[in-house]
Amino acid sequence: MKGKFLKDLSANTLQMIINQVCGLLIFYVLSVFFSKNDFGEINWSLAILLTAFSILSLGIDQLVVKKIAEGISPQKILPVYFLHVLLTGCFFYLSLLLLHFIFPGFHHQLLLFLGLGKLMIFFASPFKQLTNGLEKFKLLLYMSICSNIVRSFLLIVFAFWGSLSLSLVIIIFIIGDTAEFILSFVLNKTVLKIPLTATVSKTSYFNILKESLPQAGVVIFTSAIARFDWIFLGILASNIALAEYSFAFKVFEVASLPLLVIAPILIPRFTRIFRFRTPPDIAAKQRVLAILFKFEMIISSLVALVLNILWVPVIDYITHNKYGAVNSYTIFILSACMPFVYANNFLWTLNFAKGKLKMIFFIFLSTFLVNVICDIILIPRFGGEGAAAGYFLAIAMQFFLFSIKTNIDSFNKKNYTILICPLIAFISGILSNYFIEETVAALFVSIILFFFLLIISRQIIPQDLLEIKHLGTF
Repeated sequence: MKGKFLKDLSANTLQMIINQVCGLLIFYVLSVFFSKNDFGEINWSLAILLTAFSILSLGIDQLVVKKIAEGISPQKILPVYFLHVLLTGCFFYLSLLLLHFIFPGFHHQLLLFLGLGKLMIFFASPFKQLTNGLEKFKLLLYMSICSNIVRSFLLIVFAFWGSLSLSLVIIIFIIGDTAEFILSFVLNKTVLKIPLTATVSKTSYFNILKESLPQAGVVIFTSAIARFDWIFLGILASNIALAEYSFAFKVFEVASLPLLVIAPILIPRFTRIFRFRTPPDIAAKQRVLAILFKFEMIISSLVALVLNILWVPVIDYITHNKYGAVNSYTIFILSACMPFVYANNFLWTLNFAKGKLKMIFFIFLSTFLVNVICDIILIPRFGGEGAAAGYFLAIAMQFFLFSIKTNIDSFNKKNYTILICPLIAFISGILSNYFIEETVAALFVSIILFFFLLIISRQIIPQDLLEIKHLGTF
């Protein structure tokens, strides 16, 4: 089991690295090659589409992973799940077509064209989630990187030739997304060999819909929180404000790579831990989970520290002074969110594995309402910085609600690390920047100081490193 855990982690790490690097390359090419107004319009359209298709999944994607981890046959799940994405995806795209013909003066035509590509990605999701649930992470690697590799390669080639246009970007996006659907379908048919039958009983479909309803609410609010600020900036501010904020937020998302690596691996393992009302060796397992949480806080705080020190000199250099200094306060606020993002994902996974879907639903509903209220108040006055502040307040409150509702003794004794580790990172960054002007030297000193203070405060102890190895046996 330890060997398999490391193999899963390696495959998932490679997948996330490739996707994040390609995604960042795509974002970089578009941000440099197009004006802020066009770049903002592209990001606004993608925010609408990604939010819509995430909502249309109704949480069935995560439920599929959980069911397979519990031992449910994938042959029974795949046809039902694929029917759902086929019905909801086609309905949504037909709605976009009707919008286009009924309101020909509608200025956001990118929605229609980019939506075709995202529809293909949506159709590929059942095959990818099935592979995730089966813990075939090497196969999932191939399914998940196809679109980003094709898109980044073609964008770089045409940008190098200087012939990149908005129409060509649309074609490239559609080609990449369609390639991912075809590859996922073929790999499922030839490698997994899970049949995709055309006959699905109404009872099976409505049963899985009913079971996913609490999680569907969570997905709706999670999707809205993830991109609601982008959508509001495009409506309440301007495409330029959205372009600046979306660039900072994209880098913030890429900086969350360690979380993206570990998160999919935790769902099946947490499910196995809590599938019994009183799991065997629960005290030892809870202790390991608490240590894992502490390590996530250390990693997230370190990433936030590095991000703030490098932001202005590096980003202004590579974007020709377009997105660096103008976003310095925005990225500081977003980086302060990073420990909460890690913590909320950890606690969501834990409670999802325990089946506490209604509790999760109400927490995400509260988070969504706080985010909406803050965006409406702050964005018109402060633009991107207001959106970042609203996001911070929302996810900080989400952590507070999760922490008081999660009844695990070992975790409750360790959750103070979400304050200590970021504080240590903040102190390390302030001291290094105050005494050292050269960026590389300041970065080097700040990292050394960060780990020194972690050891002094006993946030890092040798025993923890030994305990965390037991996660591979779960």
